[in-house]
Amino acid sequence: DRSADLKNIAVPTLVIGAQHDTMDPAYMEKMAKELKHGRYLYCPNGSHMSLYDDQKAYFKGLIEFVKDVDSGKF
Repeated sequence: DRSADLKNIAVPTLVIGAQHDTMDPAYMEKMAKELKHGRYLYCPNGSHMSLYDDQKAYFKGLIEFVKDVDSGKF
């Protein structure tokens, strides 16, 4: 378990959680909050493969994250 080290990760990081994932979305959100430059993306219709089964939410959030990184918002 390396969760205590999350605070040491300084690069912008997108943590993605989904309603039907085997990973608990609440835990994924908690992880994002522990990262220095973390952001949480929730895919309400997704599973572990949200890029396929919740494409609208997944790609909207991913593109927004990449644009924010490129613009220096982090």
